[in-house]
Amino acid sequence: MLLTEGQMSDHKGARLMLSALPAAKALLGDRGYDSNWFRAALVEKGIEPCIPSSKSRKVEIPHDTALYKQRHKIETMFSKLKDWRRIATRYDRCAHAFFSAICIVATVAFWL
Repeated sequence: MLLTEGQMSDHKGARLMLSALPAAKALLGDRGYDSNWFRAALVEKGIEPCIPSSKSRKVEIPHDTALYKQRHKIETMFSKLKDWRRIATRYDRCAHAFFSAICIVATVAFWL
């Protein structure tokens, strides 16, 4: 898991996480991860990218829409985390304290 600053672009975060990606059949990502280098790196690792094309792309790259609909589970999880004000506003200045708060909230949300 990688905790980045809020202003970091998706491309920079993806580049940092690429070597740590586990073996998977597909990767669901939003339009922010749509780039040729990222798609090529995923294919090279044997992972099928399920990323919709960005609005600026002239030739749209097709993706599995049925698989992409499963992304709502990820969005629901982030929504539950952001119900907690401490997480939504990032009260903690230190990354390790913020990550600890996320872990506690995720544990509580799982049990509720």
